[in-house]
Amino acid sequence: MRHAEVVIVMMRRVLVTVLAGAFLMAMAPVGEALGRALPGRVTAAEPSDAAPPGPVWPEGAARAVMPAGADVTAAALPVGADPTATTLPVREREPRFGWPLSPRPTVVRAFQAPSGPYGPGHRGVDLAAAPGQQVLAAGPGVVVFAGMVAGRGVISVDHDGGLRTTYEPVTPTVPAGTQVWQGQPIGLVVPGHPGCPADACLHWGVRRGEEYLNPLALIRTESRIRLKPWTG
Repeated sequence: MRHAEVVIVMMRRVLVTVLAGAFLMAMAPVGEALGRALPGRVTAAEPSDAAPPGPVWPEGAARAVMPAGADVTAAALPVGADPTATTLPVREREPRFGWPLSPRPTVVRAFQAPSGPYGPGHRGVDLAAAPGQQVLAAGPGVVVFAGMVAGRGVISVDHDGGLRTTYEPVTPTVPAGTQVWQGQPIGLVVPGHPGCPADACLHWGVRRGEEYLNPLALIRTESRIRLKPWTG
């Protein structure tokens, strides 16, 4: 009798376990349906693919719309800039210098950018001058060289922005290491510059590193506004 009771109890436990499993399997689809029906609920079986919330725009605010296929990089460039250029415009190229001769000289030979580090070109401009005329610092800086190079007098001045101006042929009147301001006399013009059609010429050059720049593009010009009388 004792053995029969034990068998009955075990059969009841097995039956309860089987019925409970069957109940849970039957209720699984109902649970998923309820999860989809409830707002704000996302089940593991159905991941949400909704986009993350975007910026909140104030009512009436204007929003810029980028056309389809637009180049975002080009859109960030300054107006008129070439998006394919390897070098963007830099502040070092803004006009900042004055003429190294006074009064304003005549340009007898223009700048011609060299084709390479050792290629042909004219690495500066030739300005008509008079023998012994004062040479002026084109901008504030420090004299880094004042001496002879290949039999001609040369002055080099370093400026901010990595620019260096050179003046030749000259007789330096300031030594290397002198801090100068724009318009300060730094030397005297010496005649004998090759190809000069005037009594004397000053060769004026500007470079940044190994790149030669057109000095005339860096001269600061002053614009004057004239008011015409009002005739009413």
